[in-house]
Amino acid sequence: MEKRQTGIIATVVTAFLCGCPGLLALCWGSLSAVVSFMPGADINIGGSNDPRSALFAGLGSLCLGILFIAIPVVVGVIMLRKKPEAAVPPVNNEPLPPAS
Repeated sequence: MEKRQTGIIATVVTAFLCGCPGLLALCWGSLSAVVSFMPGADINIGGSNDPRSALFAGLGSLCLGILFIAIPVVVGVIMLRKKPEAAVPPVNNEPLPPAS
């Protein structure tokens, strides 16, 4: 396989395996953080009814979601960038001058 084709496959696979769960984590985290500020909301985060636990769970989920979304971006940039070609020194086919 060509290196570029391998990079595209790696980017697509990480987008599905990391990007989609990252988007879901962002949605759940933002919802949980917003609900923690609503008075009288029925909050149940890990068996706790404390709004502070909902806020911290939401913020943690937001951070984790951002991290999961960054992974496919980094993989895509690393795999699909054009690497500079190595500089080839000029070939000198002229005969050497006689030693003096």
